[in-house]
Amino acid sequence: MNLDLTGKTALVSGSTQGIGRAAAIELALLGANIILMARNEQTLKSTLADLNTEKGQTHYYIVADFSQSGAVAAAIAQHLAKFPDLHILVNNTGGPAGGPLLEAKADEFVQTFHNHLLNNQALVQTVVPAMKRAGYGRIVNIISTSVKQPIAGLGVSNTIRGAVAQWAKTLSLEIARFGITVNNVLPGYTETARLEAVLAMRTKTSGKSKAEITMQMKSEIPTGRFATPEEVAAAVAFLCTPAAASINGINIPVDGGKTGSL
Repeated sequence: MNLDLTGKTALVSGSTQGIGRAAAIELALLGANIILMARNEQTLKSTLADLNTEKGQTHYYIVADFSQSGAVAAAIAQHLAKFPDLHILVNNTGGPAGGPLLEAKADEFVQTFHNHLLNNQALVQTVVPAMKRAGYGRIVNIISTSVKQPIAGLGVSNTIRGAVAQWAKTLSLEIARFGITVNNVLPGYTETARLEAVLAMRTKTSGKSKAEITMQMKSEIPTGRFATPEEVAAAVAFLCTPAAASINGINIPVDGGKTGSL
């Protein structure tokens, strides 16, 4: 099985914490050159220092605020003007605050749509020409199992994640002929800051303790535990390899079997 990414360059957004950071580390272990992208330069530098270089890779970072999609695309374009090779794009952006759908304000939908779908679109339009030139491209979007089964209390997120999944499926049909695949990884409950926020929200609204909520959530997962960021990253990394060349346009849950659909 060809899992070697030596000579490939991967752009990973939201790569200073959680699943994004774990994905960058895993891709570097497979030999890829990594371009980290996030808004905090200090954490970018810290993550950069943790990336593997045993295969002679060179790693970079780009400071960009995902609330400004035009600035994100411009920052990537500026980098590509100096270093034109790019083969892998991992789209990863933190989700919005939770809450009932009925209480959501219009600007919450607009901002989340901007941060997720519009940023993804801007990044793809910027990097796909390089992938076409290389005859090799992997676009992996880290979304959520809410694409298959809505998650209670995450109304805005459920809505926009679904839109991103449809966008990705459509894109996969348009660019596969250039050797570029587009897939989605759907994390379930994963040990990240996002999960901590969900636990805090449910603790507040239910009146139960954090330990009780945690036990209840784990009881809903067939494996009986939360996933780690590294386990989700392993799925992301595999989809980026030559071995995954014929996997295109799909959603892969990494949730311990919790999602109640095929």
